[in-house]
Amino acid sequence: MSQPLPELSGPDPLAGRVAVVTGSSSGIGRAIALELAAAGAAVLVHARESREAAETVVREIRAAGGEAVFALADLSLHDERAALVDQVWNWRGAVDIWVNNAGADVLTGEAAGWTFERKLERLWHVDVLGTVALSRKAGRRMRAEGGGSIINIGWDQAEFGMAGDSGEMFAAIKGAVIAFSRSLARSLAPQVRVNCVAPGWIKTAWGDGASGYWQERAEHEALLERWGTPEDVAAAVRFLVSPTAGFITGHVLPVNGGFRGAFRPAPPKS
Repeated sequence: MSQPLPELSGPDPLAGRVAVVTGSSSGIGRAIALELAAAGAAVLVHARESREAAETVVREIRAAGGEAVFALADLSLHDERAALVDQVWNWRGAVDIWVNNAGADVLTGEAAGWTFERKLERLWHVDVLGTVALSRKAGRRMRAEGGGSIINIGWDQAEFGMAGDSGEMFAAIKGAVIAFSRSLARSLAPQVRVNCVAPGWIKTAWGDGASGYWQERAEHEALLERWGTPEDVAAAVRFLVSPTAGFITGHVLPVNGGFRGAFRPAPPKS
């Protein structure tokens, strides 16, 4: 006898679930936290040191009728990663959804002027080591409890490559996250599902200040001819952690509007 199809939508598809979203005080992480809370999950909002920004997201969730708390932790540090996992389990006694969204910002602010080597080291410690350590720690607890879902954040062009310092850095870093996620899905199956969301050109702080060249490139390289938004990524995460995606694991989902191909600017008119 066939099983009934899961509900594709509902008022609170994640009701009763507990979710953690790292790096969720702004940008894509904030959008994911708000989306999961809107779907009924109790959400732990995380930031490295931006207490005020994290508290603002918590207030937004509570104002909409949701449940949220925040935690501060530097995910480049082993002890703080371990403490975050303990803090989350102490909050509700279990975790159903863990989203490793936190990433080092090396494109804006002071970090934009760092050397290639310093940027790469920072990305390695936060994006790769942080994701690996938290996924393994949380994943083992979830598996012992009988289930859960982990989402890691990759990059759509890690598979194809992109020229330049930034392309080399992010392809190496996010390629590592993608490869790790596929392997972790095998390690934690069948109890815990692990998937990776690979955003393309998403309009975050860097995109807001990008030059005309990058604006044109982002719109050209997407078949849908626009920048993506943090909400586009959040919707994909909500789907992957929902019961609707209960038979999906070890998958990498590009959120890029359909990648058209590398941008080649038209030559100047003579």
